[in-house]
Amino acid sequence: MNPADARALKDGDLETREDALRLLLERAGDGDTSAAEALRALVRDYPDHHRSLYSRALNRAAVFGDDTLKAPLLAALADTRYNCQAWAAMGCAALGFGEAVPGLVAMLDHSQEIAREQAVIALGTLGDESVVAALAPLLRDTNTGIRERTAEALGEIGGDRALAALWDEFENRRYYRIGYIASALSTFTPTIITRLCEAADSDDPDQRYWAAVALGSTGDDRAVPTLERLLAHDRGSTVFDGMVSVAAKKGLRTLRRIQAAIAARESR
Repeated sequence: MNPADARALKDGDLETREDALRLLLERAGDGDTSAAEALRALVRDYPDHHRSLYSRALNRAAVFGDDTLKAPLLAALADTRYNCQAWAAMGCAALGFGEAVPGLVAMLDHSQEIAREQAVIALGTLGDESVVAALAPLLRDTNTGIRERTAEALGEIGGDRALAALWDEFENRRYYRIGYIASALSTFTPTIITRLCEAADSDDPDQRYWAAVALGSTGDDRAVPTLERLLAHDRGSTVFDGMVSVAAKKGLRTLRRIQAAIAARESR
């Protein structure tokens, strides 16, 4: 490592050091090994650097990170004094450090919402099914962002337990608007298609509405007959005045857009 690269992150005022960090990230992205090592040194010696530099660097951890950062990132994950646990979680997720899972689960009760949110995102990225029981209660969290990130994480993790947690929230809604649950359920295609089609026959118009949303997000042709039926014949409305037929119409559009995007990718 060129010593000048390391000094650039310590010399001058914060704005100067942030500019130096930006240049190092650009160079590391272009394959500059000295820049990458300077950035790794920042993460390893994080207490010696300003939190702004640490957090900005870890936003791009995949550019320069390697296994040498495992120990310092795990340490930072538990470091309440440095106050950058959210970014340590981000780095652990970007670099695939499964050893971070216990620390991330502990962060689900963190006092800072950003730390909780990044812990949820990281757990979803790491994909360890053992954390489903810890994540499931957050589908009822009072913070909308936490509920949304949790549904996304469970969709990423997959498996029967994650699906069961999402389906329970779909059937026993604690909140009126659960588009995030519908989106997460759609990731279980094709397994979920039959259950969603059955839900579209429910006596509950809210359940039919969200079933239509989820079916559209599957991008699966097997959802089309149910969506067309809801569009043509369902005049139900939800507690928030959403029309089931409108949800079905939008669902059909979403389904076709997904199919078109897949076809475009496959034709390249």
